[in-house]
Order: sequence, then structure tokens, then C-alpha cells
Amino acid sequence: MNKGELIETLAEANEMSVSQSRRYLESMLELIEKKIKKGEEVNITGFGKFEVVKRAGRKGRNPATGESIKVPARKVPKFVAGASLKRSISGK
Repeated sequence: MNKGELIETLAEANEMSVSQSRRYLESMLELIEKKIKKGEEVNITGFGKFEVVKRAGRKGRNPATGESIKVPARKVPKFVAGASLKRSISGK
């Protein structure tokens, strides 16, 4: 399912227009992005948690030349599935 299909499914399930559904989804995604940019966690009980984690710097290798390169440390977004979501996927 892509973003457009999700918007259409949300609109049908909640008996609203596609434009309303798009606005709600966009605002939710923007809110999650703003919060994790600030270093806050967004925890949706039962579904999962969005957060930012620090990835340490490391040595890498250029696949084209085989040359050793330094990969700098950086922050990356992370999603951790909640217990209810994990159970529903595993069928237990």
C-alpha cells in the first residue's frame, strides 16, 4: 500500500472526503517528524514508537574502488513496533 492508497482507504473507512483524509494524514506525519527532530519520542501505544537514534561513525569501503573511507556519525529515524502490532503479525 502506498500513501495514495492509504489516504483513499482512510477516507472510505471514516466516511470522509479524500482531501480531508489527506490533510489528516499529512498533519499526523508532520507532527511525528517535528517531534522526533526535537529529540522527542512519539509513542502510539500498541502500535509502536518513533524516535531518533545516534549511529556511531565507522570505517567503510568504497565498493567501486575498494578504498577505505570514513563514514561519519549521524542521527537516523527509527521505528520500534509495539507489542500488539507484533502479536497481530505473528498470529499469537
